[in-house]
Amino acid sequence: MGSLTSLLSMAQNALEANQAAIDITSNNVANQNTAGYTRQVATWQETDSISLSGGAQVSGGASVTAVSQRDRVLDQRVEQQTQAQSSSSTESTALAQLQSVFGLSATSTSASSTTIGTDVDAFYNSLSALQANPSDSSTRQGVLNAAQTLASDLNSASSQVASQTASLNQQVVSVTGQVNSLTASIAQLNSQISSTSPTGDAGTLEDQRQQDLTQLSQYIGFNQTTTQGNGITLTTTNGAILVSEGQSFALGTTVSGGNVAVTDATGHNITSGLTGGQIGGALAARDGAVATAASQLDALAYNIGTTVNAQNGAGADLTGVTGRAIFMGVTSQTGAAASIAMATTNPNYVAAAAVGEGSSGSTNAAALSALGQTANVNGQTPAAFVASFLTQIGSAAQDASNNDTVQQASLTQLTTQQSSLSGVSLDEEAANLTQYQRSYEAAAKVFSIVDELMASALNLGEETTVT
Repeated sequence: MGSLTSLLSMAQNALEANQAAIDITSNNVANQNTAGYTRQVATWQETDSISLSGGAQVSGGASVTAVSQRDRVLDQRVEQQTQAQSSSSTESTALAQLQSVFGLSATSTSASSTTIGTDVDAFYNSLSALQANPSDSSTRQGVLNAAQTLASDLNSASSQVASQTASLNQQVVSVTGQVNSLTASIAQLNSQISSTSPTGDAGTLEDQRQQDLTQLSQYIGFNQTTTQGNGITLTTTNGAILVSEGQSFALGTTVSGGNVAVTDATGHNITSGLTGGQIGGALAARDGAVATAASQLDALAYNIGTTVNAQNGAGADLTGVTGRAIFMGVTSQTGAAASIAMATTNPNYVAAAAVGEGSSGSTNAAALSALGQTANVNGQTPAAFVASFLTQIGSAAQDASNNDTVQQASLTQLTTQQSSLSGVSLDEEAANLTQYQRSYEAAAKVFSIVDELMASALNLGEETTVT
């Protein structure tokens, strides 16, 4: 009877173990489309042996535990690549928008085809026309019209670049709030995991934490360290603490130098060195190509405005007056593109003649026209300067786009590896389910046979006494 009892116990364990395996498989199937779910597998372990009379040892059967199929090293590689790709995507999008401000595209980067480039050429061409016909009122008006168009388009470009800067600043503020929400959730999950499963797999709790980490990777670059109790510590790429065990440390934002700066939990400015995620990409674009474009627009407006004003002031206009300006709002290079405007609307105030030359003179008009061929904008002619900085914008945008393509390909490769390990395959689960069902049926058959044998033994061969 002892052997039959042991066999009955083994059959019961087998039934329970196979039912647990079936439940694990069913759970996998049910969560196939659940974001962040990690596939679980039924892991079988032999239970303690049972000692029978005579010293015989009989296995007590099997037990089953669910083990999540995750690779922490692979998960961290996916997080790091997500940070890189999110940053490259954000920067690429911002630089594509910057291109559109100047009328550039992936297939057209010629300065002469852009609004600013056309305006600069048209303005100096109008001064050349004035040299040929200094007394003609329509030619003089053409100079003012070209100057007005150039100033207006510089204002417009400056305004659009400023709007993009403001948009990137707002993005940093918004994403910082999302970062704080996720780090608070991760800290809470750290506490739950440490209290429920400090040394092993925490199942769905770890799935939730990993999902939060993946989302956090889209927003900011961070470094991760595993701690005791199955917890994690997170820091930004420049070392500011985000999460330590069950505590999160919220980032803040402030305005510094006209732009949004990110601060750590103690209020220190940590903007410099922040990389990865949308914050990293937004900062790279804002403080890189976008800031450079704003500065170069100011340099162009300031140099054109000041040199033309100085030369026009050196000549005599049709009224015989000297010292008049064509442009205003160019007293400082900073902000010049936004503030440059027309100082006059009177075509008679264009000084084509030199002092004492008479109204038909063109000496000063020739000097004004020559400014277009003078390297007075950061060592380049105005047209060459425009071509140079627009080429820089186009090249930066193309480089950012190419980098994003590479980063996306790497991320796709890693997520495919992760999915093959942690994702649910319905074909595989169907095969497992069939196996576990057959094993359950076999255990049930053994249980039935043992039951019949025990009944026969108790009845001493009389099958009808005990059923």
